[in-house]
Formats: sequence, C-alpha cells, structure tokens
Amino acid sequence: MLGTKKYALFRRVGILLATLLLVAGLAPATANAELQHPRQDWLRASTAGLFLHWGMRTSPGYTSCTAWESAVTNGGWNAKYWIDEAKKLHAQYVVLASFHSRLGYARAWPSNVPGSCSTKRDFLGELIEAGKAQNVKVINYMTDDPQWHNEGGHEWLDSAAYSKYHGSNVDLTQRDGFGRFSYDNFVEVMQRYPDLAGFWIDNDNAYWESSGLYERIRKDRPNYLLSNNNEDTPIMDTISNEQKTGMTPSYDYPQAVYTAAPRLIEACFKLPSTGAWWYSGSNSSVDYKLTLGRFLTNKGSDVKALMAETAMVNGKFPSNQEAFNNYANGFFDKIWESIDGTWGGGYDHAGLKPGFWNNGAHGVTTVSKTNPNLNYIHVITPPSGSTLSVRDNGYKVTKVTNLRTGATVAHTQSGGSLTLSGVSSWDQYDTVFKVETSGREGIIPPSTYTMSASNAASGHPASAAADGSYLTYWDASSTQPASLRFDLGSAKKVQYVALNQREDSTTYPSSGSARIKNYRVYVSNDGTNWGNPIKTGALPNHRGVQFIDLPSGTTARHVRVEKVDSQGNNRLRVDEAWLGSDYAAGGGTVPPDPTRIEAENATISAGVVESNHAGFSGTGFVNYDNAVGSSVEFTVNATAAGPASLKLGYANGTTVNRPMDVSVNGTTVASAVAFEGTGAWTTWTTATIPVTLVAGANKVRFTATTANGGPNVDYLQLD
Repeated sequence: MLGTKKYALFRRVGILLATLLLVAGLAPATANAELQHPRQDWLRASTAGLFLHWGMRTSPGYTSCTAWESAVTNGGWNAKYWIDEAKKLHAQYVVLASFHSRLGYARAWPSNVPGSCSTKRDFLGELIEAGKAQNVKVINYMTDDPQWHNEGGHEWLDSAAYSKYHGSNVDLTQRDGFGRFSYDNFVEVMQRYPDLAGFWIDNDNAYWESSGLYERIRKDRPNYLLSNNNEDTPIMDTISNEQKTGMTPSYDYPQAVYTAAPRLIEACFKLPSTGAWWYSGSNSSVDYKLTLGRFLTNKGSDVKALMAETAMVNGKFPSNQEAFNNYANGFFDKIWESIDGTWGGGYDHAGLKPGFWNNGAHGVTTVSKTNPNLNYIHVITPPSGSTLSVRDNGYKVTKVTNLRTGATVAHTQSGGSLTLSGVSSWDQYDTVFKVETSGREGIIPPSTYTMSASNAASGHPASAAADGSYLTYWDASSTQPASLRFDLGSAKKVQYVALNQREDSTTYPSSGSARIKNYRVYVSNDGTNWGNPIKTGALPNHRGVQFIDLPSGTTARHVRVEKVDSQGNNRLRVDEAWLGSDYAAGGGTVPPDPTRIEAENATISAGVVESNHAGFSGTGFVNYDNAVGSSVEFTVNATAAGPASLKLGYANGTTVNRPMDVSVNGTTVASAVAFEGTGAWTTWTTATIPVTLVAGANKVRFTATTANGGPNVDYLQLD
C-alpha cells in the first residue's frame, strides 16, 4: 500500500516531456483539478470505508493465478460477505486492493492485458454488483510501483508477454515500463466497469502524467473519483494520509493530517495495528480503543476513516477482525445519530470546542448538518472525576442528555464553558452527550467590522478571515510577528477572541505546526495608539478553535491580535476569526439527588458562598476563609448504621495542597486529608472518604488544618 519516492527522477523527466509536448501542441488537454465537484458528493456524505488487501500472496500464498482462483472459489468466496462486513463497520465504500505491489500484482478481474496474474472469474465485477444492491460504493486500487516485482523470491511481472502485446520492448520492473502496463489496466477497467466508483492510487507515475491518464479518466468516466495516497496531487479528488503514528493520544489521527478542508481527506489505517498489510496467516488482535478512537476523531475532524482489514484467501476475515466488526455494528448503532449527518465540531462548521478538556479528558465534538444548534460531545478518554468542562463557543445550552441512556445530565454554564457534572460512569470507548442549544449568543456579527492585517499573501486577504466561508482564508505567509486587526466602527465591549487556524499543518510532529504559539492582544480607540498589550500568553499546539479571553470590561473600537511566533512552521493561515462581546448566559439543569448535600446549604463556620467559578452543582459553593480551623459541617442522613463512602466535590485552583480533618459526630475519623490542586478553580473533582455512620442524622465536618484554609467545596454525597 505504501508507495515510494525513490523513482522521483522518472516523474521529473515525465513532467519535462509533458512540457515539451505542450509547447509542441501535442499534449492532451489538462484536466481540471476541481476542489469541489458533484462526483465527490457521495464521499463527502460518507463517514468511513473498508480497505481490503487480497491477492496472490494472501495466506496460503500461490504463484499460479489459476491455483489461487481455484482456492478462492472452493473456499466459498462471496462478494456479499464483504459488503455485509463493511456495513457492520458503518462504512459506505469498499476499496479492493489486489493489484498491490506486495501482493503479487494480482488482478481480480479477467484481463486482456498480459504482464501479471489475472483471474478468469470477475471478482471485481461481482463486488461492484453486491455493493450496488446495498448502496455501497466500490473503488479499485491501482499502483505505479514495480519495486517489489520479485517479492518473496518469485518474479510476479512478465515483461516478455507485455512487450509482445505492446509491440516493443518494455521492462515492467522499471517505473516507466510499469507505468505503461498500469495505464493499459486503468483503461481496461474504466471501459469495463461503468458502475465502479473510481480509483484509489498509490502515488503518481511520470508516464501517466505525460500520457494524460487523468485527463482520459475525466473525459471517459467523469463520475469516477480519484484518490491519491500520501501525495497531494491537485487533480485528485481525495488525498489519503496513511497509517500515521506517534500522536498523543495515539488514536488522534488528525494531528498528523497535512491537508485542509474543503479538500476531501482520508485517513487510512490497519485494524490489526501490527503485522503485514495483507493476511499472512496470523490472527492478529484488534486494539478496540485505538481503532474506535481513530474512527471517531476522524469523524470529529471531517476526515474519512479508511479501515484496512486483511482477508484470508477465501475472502473471510480472521476471527479477531470479524469479532471487532460484530462489536462495532452494535457500538455505532447506539450513537449513530451523533455521527451520521454531522460535521466535525469546532472547525469549519462551528460547534463546541474539541480536543483536550479538563482532568485528562480528550475527545471530539460533532454538530448536526440539518440543525446547527444541535451538538454532540464524544468523550473518548474520560476525565479523572465525574465532571467534564468544554468550551461552549457561544452556544446557550438548554439540555444535555446521555445519548445511550437518554438520562438528563446536570449542566451549568459560566465564563464561556459548559460543565457537565455528576457523571458516575463513562463508556470505555466513547461516552456521547447530546447537547441541545437555543443557538449562539454574544457573537459580534462579522458584517459589523472591517478586517486588516500587517501582511497578507496574494489572494488571501485579512477579510477572508471574517467572511464566514472556510473556502477562503487569510494567509500571513511566513512573516513574524504578524497581526490581524478588527475595526468595530465604534467602541464596543469585547470579551474574547476566537481563532480557527487552517488545518493544513500537522501538530504531530510539532515541527510541522504553523499554529500560533505566543501571542499579544492590543486594543485602541483610534487605530494608531495601541499602548501595551492587554493580554499575552501562549496558545496550545492543538487543532480546532482556540480562544483568548480578554480582561473583564474591555471596551474598544480596534482589536489587534499579534502572533509573536509559531509552534514550528512560521507560516500562519486563519480560516475564520471572530469576537465575542459576552459569554453565553449562565444557567443549567441539575437533577435532584437525595444523596447529595450542597455546600451552600451546610453549616459554615468561616467562609462564604460564591458562584463565580463555573462547574459547580446547585446554586454555588463554599470558599473557605484562609485560616486554620475554618470549617463546613454537613448533616448526612443514613438509612442504616455501618460503613459508608462519602464523596466531597471540590476545586483547588492553587498548586498547594489544602488538607482538612474529617470528623463524624464530633470524632475525627481522618486527619489532614489531602486536597491537592486541580489545575483551576473551574476544574472540579471529588475526594472519597470512607466513614462509619449511625442510623439517622450524622454531623460530618471538614476542618482546614493550614493557614490557606480549605479548597472550594461544592457538595457532599453519600454513596
């Protein structure tokens, strides 16, 4: 599957030849490289595909095409089985890779072109017909690479037979000769299968380019899709990024994707994450967390997940892969509304902020294509506690439910964040929350301000960063520092700046990232006198929308956001940028819990009830006085005497432990219990304290033991 660049010289020679032919007026007409075209519509509406490696070297391997075909047929090969397995994965297309360099260049269709193995039975045609019956597209794999012509000690290519057919001496083991051979195969397949969806191609070949292969495909089969592997060839409809690894978390494949929407983007990866690309006789395990995480993060980034499975010689999948397909079928069924008919959230179609959340949580968001106010949160790696905090991107949330169970989830909004609390269990692969909203508020309409920039590349002005279209973008080129400026026409309140940097630079490895690192924000009333920056800091090297919160009460006509430096690559491109005048209004829903006592309803010896840090349940929390002995006492009612577990909800925005003694009915049961820093006052977590209670009312007191006082306390809950 993986192509090579070692024959790049041939490509350069081919391009030179094409140029000379063009000058002479002999070259074929150049095909249009449409970024968007109706033939792509079905793939844009898709979520995933199934990639099948299946050929002569599939275990048990054969060197005779006749013997391989006989073994396949006698083994009960059935095209419908493959389509059924694809549908279990909720895939909308299948890529058949038999003409693969590592699989003996086998062609699973009858061919009149000699040069490599070809079957008499039309496996490709049967697969296309089976797919049509279930509305699953079929794409055929083609390669330009002959370097493995003698893989495994057997010569798979017959140069003599092809030379006789071609009428001249052609060496199929060389790039140019193989280009001629594969060109003829393209044409044969194209003429025979009008219902084929297109070609999935490993890289380019100079002969194809000089001979106008793509132009011919566009002319003869304008409905065919062209997908290119690992090489962003403009004429192709799709660029497939193959088997990227090294990201943190490992399943977050889009961190290494180097192309940006509206380009159609594919992520190709193996289900058995180790072993050969084809079936080598082993029953490799499938990492469910990795595979499902890749599927979901790709969906949350508008990237198509092309899952490669390794079929046995009879076309069946090894038991571990088949078991995963069966599991995936039920897994996706339960949450399909959050995947099908949605955009990736936090990129080009608004939505909640994806990526890295509180307490180690990570995931993606999606937003409905038909209802832009309906969002979904996919928590792939859950937080360490029972609380999740996600940047709300201006959406006023009205209701949150667990998509699988339908249960209402407690939520609050404050300071630009949506906080879900009281989540007692997390799905091992993906907890999905359905987030209903009444729309976005506090967004200053881009039509009311004028954009300018310190510099802009030709064709990519500052105005493109506020035109509401991800088809255009501001390009600051590689100049540093670079600034983007907003002229609001008159002085207005500005609460935050939001930036969607273009998704065409990798965050892994970081050297490829063109995202902003250090920034400065200035404001001015006249656009000339800017003074000192009102906010400085560093943005994380993460994909998705990023926010810069400004000091409370900021009012200005002019706002300037300055990039000081980048995470790796100096280039800066911004799809969209916007300003918020206010955060979405607070509020939320907290289902009553008879086992929970809110701290604001407890007895406070030294402290005050506050509500200025988002994420708490109830109406507020207790801020301890900074003094030894400050305490909060709860009355806990137990139905029976005996051991019990108490959970204290708290936040500690410092880096210093704030220990407290715990007493029950006047007796200290735990001394100096640690309440370490949680990273922010809006990051809430729980501490569990085992106690013994009497039947009926129990007085449970938490007393600070240092001059710092206790942490902010939200509630006490009896488990």
